[in-house]
Amino acid sequence: MQLWAGLGNPGAEFAMQRHNVGFMVLDAIAEVHGFAAPKQKFRGWAIEGRIGSEKLLLLKPATFMNRSGEAIGEAMRFYKLEPQDVTVFHDELDLAPFKVKVKQGGGTAGHNGLRSTDTHIGPDFRRIRIGIGHPGNKARVNGHVLGNYKKHELDPLADMLGAMAAEAHWLAENDNARFMSDVALRQQE
Repeated sequence: MQLWAGLGNPGAEFAMQRHNVGFMVLDAIAEVHGFAAPKQKFRGWAIEGRIGSEKLLLLKPATFMNRSGEAIGEAMRFYKLEPQDVTVFHDELDLAPFKVKVKQGGGTAGHNGLRSTDTHIGPDFRRIRIGIGHPGNKARVNGHVLGNYKKHELDPLADMLGAMAAEAHWLAENDNARFMSDVALRQQE
């Protein structure tokens, strides 16, 4: 069993914010791979399914971003998983928009959802960093992160989400390099 958690904030008013791209990815993966309907569980929405031979639990914490780790930790303990069995999908200011990078362990880079997850399960989980770009001025970061994707960004966003869902089998097989490579190739098509 692997636990894949998307970071975001619950509620329709947050649905299209850059900070919610982790939720968006899980929705795309669940749809493309025919996962079951979500159930309220672990203080969030849990979606069970398989990609290839790997059993997965997709989790969208309903605890709001700053307390995401509470829900992730609860699910991890329930299934008796280790931090290495957990993958977290999150927005990343330090990557160009729609770039996708994978990192095992590391710091939180000021991301409150990562900080909460680190607090509740430790730093050794896999991170899928989804670029949202930096607005250029530190004073504009909050507005950028909590802002909705713009109309001209919707097609590249859909392309990225589709590519990540289509190539998710590489993540399930723990081939991070192949996942990043194939997502990038699909985005060039």
